[in-house]
Amino acid sequence: MGFLVLQGYGSAMALIMAIGAQNAFVLGKGVQRHYHWPVAAICILCDLALISAGMLGAGFVFEQWPWLLDAFRVGGVIFLSVYGFKAFQSFLSPIGLEANTKRAGLRVTLLTALAVSLLNPHVYLDTVILLGSLGSQHFGQAKVLFWIGAMLASLSWFIFLTLAARKLSPWLEKPHVWRWVDFLVALMMWSIALWLVLEKI
Repeated sequence: MGFLVLQGYGSAMALIMAIGAQNAFVLGKGVQRHYHWPVAAICILCDLALISAGMLGAGFVFEQWPWLLDAFRVGGVIFLSVYGFKAFQSFLSPIGLEANTKRAGLRVTLLTALAVSLLNPHVYLDTVILLGSLGSQHFGQAKVLFWIGAMLASLSWFIFLTLAARKLSPWLEKPHVWRWVDFLVALMMWSIALWLVLEKI
């Protein structure tokens, strides 16, 4: 029984750690200490919903209507490009983290967290379809244990990421350091957007 929980945990953790835009956003808000726990909560809830959808067999929706993934792809490319541009603007600004922290209110911050969590088509390919397929190999109690392990992975990862970011904040929140964090975030967002475009060519 414990093995199935660990299997679900390990499978989900490998996928969650690879979703770069979402992790970068959580890390950034954690360093800024700017609505970092609400952001982590949004990411966890989105992940739990997607994991549950995959376990309940929602992957067939994307198999039947693959254009849905293309719609998420377009939305993701636009969003990541704009977010990357804003991060690059912050990199060019000598004001740094202080201005960046005050820029967005709670509503905008949470909507952005939703966007980075849901507009990446790989979230659906990995979490709903791939993880759902792994879970569908089990039945009854075994499937439930795998499901619990996967959800625990999401919960523990985003809590760890937020706490780690807070520990790093005394160093990373220095304006001259944070500007380079903004540069790396911009580079990551643009790289993911380019990857989504090239995948379709």
